[in-house]
Order: sequence, then C-alpha cells, then structure tokens
Amino acid sequence: MKKIQIVIALLVLIMALALASQPKNNKLDYLVQSSYAGTSPAPDFPADVDWLNTDHALSLKELEGKIVLLDFWTYGCVNCMHIIPDLKRLEAKYANELVVIGVHSAKFDNEGNSENIRNIILRYGIKHPVINDKDFRVWRSYGARAWPTLVLIDPVGKVIGKHAGEGIYEIFDRVIAGAIEEFDAQGLIKTAAIEFKVEEARAQTPLLFPGKVLADSKSQRLFIADSNHNRIVITDFEGNVEVVIGSGQEALRDGDYSQAAFNRPQGLTLANDNILYVADTDNHAIRKIDLISQSVETIAGNGSQQYIRVQKAAAKDFALNTPWDVLFYDNLLYIAMAGQHQLWVYEPDSQVISAFAGTRREELKDAPLLQAGLNQPSGLTTDGEHIYFADSEASAIRYADIEPSGNVKTIVGTGLFDFGDIDGTANTVRLQHPLGVAYNQADGLLYFTDTYNSKIKVLNPESREVKSLFGSQAGWQDGKLGATKLYEPAGLSIANNKLYIADTNNHVIRVADLKTNELKTLVLLDNNNLLTANSQDDNNILRLKTQTIAVGEQAIELKINLPVGYKFNNIAPFSMHWQASNDLAEFFEDAEQTIVEPKFPLKFTVDLKEGKTILKGDLTIYYCEYESLGLCLIEPLQVELPLNVISESENSLKIEYSIPKPEDFNNF
Repeated sequence: MKKIQIVIALLVLIMALALASQPKNNKLDYLVQSSYAGTSPAPDFPADVDWLNTDHALSLKELEGKIVLLDFWTYGCVNCMHIIPDLKRLEAKYANELVVIGVHSAKFDNEGNSENIRNIILRYGIKHPVINDKDFRVWRSYGARAWPTLVLIDPVGKVIGKHAGEGIYEIFDRVIAGAIEEFDAQGLIKTAAIEFKVEEARAQTPLLFPGKVLADSKSQRLFIADSNHNRIVITDFEGNVEVVIGSGQEALRDGDYSQAAFNRPQGLTLANDNILYVADTDNHAIRKIDLISQSVETIAGNGSQQYIRVQKAAAKDFALNTPWDVLFYDNLLYIAMAGQHQLWVYEPDSQVISAFAGTRREELKDAPLLQAGLNQPSGLTTDGEHIYFADSEASAIRYADIEPSGNVKTIVGTGLFDFGDIDGTANTVRLQHPLGVAYNQADGLLYFTDTYNSKIKVLNPESREVKSLFGSQAGWQDGKLGATKLYEPAGLSIANNKLYIADTNNHVIRVADLKTNELKTLVLLDNNNLLTANSQDDNNILRLKTQTIAVGEQAIELKINLPVGYKFNNIAPFSMHWQASNDLAEFFEDAEQTIVEPKFPLKFTVDLKEGKTILKGDLTIYYCEYESLGLCLIEPLQVELPLNVISESENSLKIEYSIPKPEDFNNF
C-alpha cells in the first residue's frame, strides 16, 4: 500500500496539469500518420487481477483481430464520467470490430474495491469488461498519467496511440475508422462477436441508486432523486408514496409528470413552497418542477455537456457541465457545477446564469470567489451568510461567501490526494470524497456524507472539529451511532432534528434521529403502485393460479423462504400491504403490517363476497447474511392471487415464495 501511495503522490502534479488542460482536444501524432498500424507491442494484462463484466479473464491474444480501446478511469472522477457516453457511441458504431476494456485504476482507497466498482458498472450502464487495476500495474505498463487516459491497440496487438482527457469521440471515431479500413484490407479484422457476461442487479428495488434527498418540514414531505430510475419520488415523512415525477425513460423531455423525462437526476431544492428545482446531472440541465400545475420545464441546459468558457449567459438552451446539486436562497439558484469545478448562480427573474466561484482549474485554493480553485463540488447548503459545499475530489468541506466581494475558504481538507478516515480538528481531519452536506439551524453545525468512508459526520464550522456519527463500514445495519452501517451515502437533508439520508448503494432512504442517535431504514409504502407504474419489469411479480374459496372471513397464510445462510433480523423491517381488484374483498387491519424480525408463516384476514376478485400484495422483504451483516438485500415483491369465491368450499389460502439464492444473480 505504501508503494502505491508513493506512486500516486508522484502523479499529483502531473495529473493536476493534465486535468487543467483536459477540455482541449490533444493533437496526437498518430492523427497525421499515413498508417494506423501501431509500432510498439501492447503489454498484456496481469494474470491475477479481478475482472468484472466478463465471466473470464481476457488476454490480448484472445482479442487479436479486434481494435482494442483501453479506458483508464476511476469512478469518482467527473471527467471519467463525461466520456462514458462517447465510449457507448463508439461501441455501438463499431460493434463488430471494436472491444473496449475499462482499466479501473483507483484514486481513492474505496474505489479499489471490486464490489464498489461493480456497483458503478451497474449505475452507469457499462457493458464492456473492466479490470480492477487497484495496484496500478496496467496503468504503469501503458504509461498512463491522468484520468481519463485512453489507449488504442491495433488488431495485431500494437499500440496505435493514446489520449488524455475528455472530448474523445471525434478523435477516436476517425482513427478507429481508419484502422479498420487499413487492417480489413489485409484480412486482419475479425468481425465475429466476443460474448461477455455483464454484471446484473439482484432485483428491482423501489429506489435505484438514489443520489439526493430533500426534507421539507413545512409540508412534511420528502423529495427523493431516484437517480437510476430517472425520476423524482415524493413521499411523506412516514414513507407513504404520494407522487412520482418522470416517465422513467433516460431522456430530456418536458411536460406533465407522466411525460417528463430525466437522466440520473441528483440535487433538489424548493423555492417558495411550490417550485422544485432539480440538478438533472447526466442531462447537464436544470429542471423546474411546478408542484401546483404538475409540470416539468427545462430552464438551463440542452442535453449536451460542454466546458463553459464564458462567465455569463442566457440560461435557456445553454449547455452546462454536470450540475450535481442546487440550492435556492434569497431568490437565487446556486448550482454546484461539478464538471466545471465551479459554483454557478441562476437568476430566475432575468433567466441568466453566471459563474459565482472558481477559476475552472481543479485545485484546492482559497481566494476571492472567482479566483479560488474548486474540485468537483457536489453538495450545497447555507446558513444565510455562506454557501457551504462538499468539494469532493479534494475530500474537503469548504464555503463561499454569499456576498459577491467575498472569498472561498476551506474548513477541513488539505489537497487532491490527502484523504482517509480521521476525525479531529482543522488540518488533521481526513475525509474520503464527501458528496452531501446540510446545515442545521438548530445547532449551527454542518452534517455531511463522508461518502467513500460510508459514514455520516458532523462538523463545527467555527472550531473546525469533525466527529463521526453514523456508520462504521460499508454495509446495511440500523441501530445507534457507530454500530450502524451505510453504503456510500451521497445525500442528506435535515428536518425536525432528523437527518434524511440517501443511502445510495443500499438503494434506500435512512433516517437518523439526532435526539435518540438512532438510525432506521425508511420503508416506502406504495399503496397505489406509483413506483411500478412506469416500469416495464415484471420479474418481481408473483402471479399465482386461481384458487377457489368460500365466502366470508378467511385467514390467509403467507410464508417467505430465505436462501440458505440468510435471515430476517432487525436491520430493516419487512412490510406488506394488501388490496383487492374490486369491492368483493375487504381486508382487516392485519393485512397491512411493518414487522421487524417477522416469524413466518404470517396470517392475515380478508372478508370475501361471492364472485371473482384478485388479491394484490405489495411486499418489501429485507434480509441479511446470517453470519455477517455486511451483505443485506432487498426483495420487493408483488403478489397477484386470483380468487373464485363461492358459497361453500373447504380450501384454505396459502401463499409461499422462495427467494432465489444470491448466486442466481451472477454472484453480485
């Protein structure tokens, strides 16, 4: 580990310079060559690295006859995120000739974990094989010097050239097309497909990688960025689902709640009670939701990403650069423009957007607002005097004065490569890629998600003291303070002395009571099936055969069988809600339950009238490994039981479901 840290430290200056120049399209030597053939042999992959998105380790020998594109990346890097759409376009255009290999060379310790990389593969829909290059062996063998770096290899295993930075599509489109033409003329291109077994999620969950959450004490509602379902979910503080905004399609489309479309939305903020602003991150846009007219409108952004070179512009149709969070204060909308390493501000009255803080250069530099250096800001909050922000890539918590003549100052955090998990004061503190921050007016403290440490921490902005509150290691466990577990939480909000946490990799919302120090999982109650209305996936619908039963009160017996090695416990409660397709069935109170450590079979009661009906159950099943609470799973299940109700019958109603073994889900 010490050797790796030394190598990374030596790369600090080089990477900083490379990132600063990333928006420029490098003019590479190989673009003007008369031949696209490589000149130096490409180093093969180490034999003992972890591979993801494939069921076997690959070698350059196996890839002979293909153009191979290596993408050196690390998953917290916004510049690496920017080229994912370009890679997908290239893969689609040259599906028969090109193989992309992701080489994940982690910056942060947390990013070197294969399970965490697997989550990111699912989160960003990456379909090509990925190497976990946590020891930088592939990185060093190819001379990579910055994230992202791309290396192109010809069909006979020689390096054509490499490129560092964004804006890759046009360059690689041209070179790949030229290489295919040249080598195909020699009969050296193999168009036969190579099959890779990509990672698959275990099951559909009510939320999917929720990025941010907003708690509004006035309306007693939660606004949840259900990021990978491409929608906004509104619930009450008890978890009852009230509204779903968005069709679920990955697109930029305005309209009413059912027509509108988002692309991995993140930050949320309320204005004047009835306007919700959204950082529609992968659409590179700001959306305005009118909660009265129930409509969605794009106020900035056009769906494309650009490196912004101006300081001010009319916001409508102006391309943005990965907005990650938004904050409405004093009739202004502040924007954490993560891809730009800046804070921006939008004026609703004039509809003008302008730079507020940051030079665009990625560095930890305190200075007057527009002379300061920021590092992928990803979370915003305010005390009325300062805009506090999570400066993620520098593992820092900082603030920008609201007064335009003010400054940017760092509270904790010391540099791009200074990270860890150390509580303390001022420069002794070490964090790891925090993404969310919230100011609590009740105590004057800042609460934040120390995301890659899977913890919630508290910061006194005056004394600069940081303490860990909730979380101990990546996992899922309710309880008190340090006995709890979260998994890369990315957002939080405060209301009524409670923290509402977007526990991103657990796909849930957690609630931390600051009075009792108790952390609980919020169970979403979707009584009207709003969360499934825009989903085409019915893998988790259990449709049973029609049963005949007698009229009157009937007891239904429900049994859930867990895989071997798993158990129900107090990590999170099991919940169920039953209803009928018509008025021929009326359920008793015991048909709606939330139970910690349920004992199966459960019994509940329904009163039936003669005729035909369908009983519909909405179940959420939480279970964990028996020996370790580090792996906890969710099994959302809808049950449909058709009934033929007659005057007399001796049949009883029994429902049994066995949850598949984890290995049935590709060992994820």
